[in-house]
Amino acid sequence: MLKGKTAIVTGSTSGIGLGIAKALAAQGANIVLNGFGDYESPKGAITALGARVSYHPADMSKPDDIAALVAHAQEAFGTVDILVNNAGIQHVSRIENFPTERWDSILAINLTSAFHTTRLVLPGMLQRNWGRIINIASVHGLVASAEKSAYVAAKHGLVGLTKVTALENATSGVTCNAICPGWVLTPLVQKQVDAKAQQMGLTNTEATKLLLGEKEPSQQFTTPEELGALAVFLCSSAADNVRGVAWNMDGGWTAQ
Repeated sequence: MLKGKTAIVTGSTSGIGLGIAKALAAQGANIVLNGFGDYESPKGAITALGARVSYHPADMSKPDDIAALVAHAQEAFGTVDILVNNAGIQHVSRIENFPTERWDSILAINLTSAFHTTRLVLPGMLQRNWGRIINIASVHGLVASAEKSAYVAAKHGLVGLTKVTALENATSGVTCNAICPGWVLTPLVQKQVDAKAQQMGLTNTEATKLLLGEKEPSQQFTTPEELGALAVFLCSSAADNVRGVAWNMDGGWTAQ
């Protein structure tokens, strides 16, 4: 379905970003990975799906690095047709104790980076009259939780940026939508479950229910594969008129 298209997926060397990158690659898209840590294994996983893949180590808090990432994608594959803004970091603290430097870095990576990538890829998308911009927001782009002021502010901002981008390009073939996951089963979250089970003398199932219990009525994690499937749908012709949506995949979190 996406053969000949090129996708940048930020923060894609693991977790949600890698799940989305693999789903797009399975549909034939060229993939530009981005992130820290090991990137050879993710590249191998994409190649195994028969897709072309490249990697760029841009620090998404730095506008010059972001410009270099987009330029790299264009040089490697000619165009950027799909942009998935997934890079994000988190810090938990009450507002009066929140480190100002952490606030600045969370806003830079979780929100401002999406502005920079979007402004850089839009001209080419509009020229070709086709493009998909998918912002990975969060259930925290729709509702709040205590001690997550910077993350909640950034994700609410990302949902707002999504709507403006969609409206400004509503008569074109370029769409912009947000995906808002609840708890997602990534390796990092699995480590939290394992640690909770060990500390409290619980089974893994009991620890999972405890972690999910307050927020997610389904008592189930969303998986990167499920999010990847939703991203593929948003890139399909069936989603040509899906514009400015904040699509929650949260096990009923925001239905309460």
